[in-house]
Amino acid sequence: MNDEPENRLEVSISAEVEMGQYANFASVWHTQDGFVLDFAVITRPPQLANDPSSGQHFVSVPTRIVSRIRIPPSQVFELMKALEQQLTQYEQETGRKH
Repeated sequence: MNDEPENRLEVSISAEVEMGQYANFASVWHTQDGFVLDFAVITRPPQLANDPSSGQHFVSVPTRIVSRIRIPPSQVFELMKALEQQLTQYEQETGRKH
């Protein structure tokens, strides 16, 4: 029998953070110390642009980072599990699969 008390997180959130931020784009990258999740919003419609160094045309999509989250590598697995669980629940509730 384990006599160690269980850990229970007591999570609180400020009123400013509670509303959240809208993001319609995310970028994930890493360093040696951890993973970075940048959430962004597209700020203007995409438009055709020209790369001055190569002369190639490309579609420019202006975005603005609305939140940057840094997590240690150990948390990536927990985050992936939580996302998978929530996606499964979402699909079951809505009948939508992506």
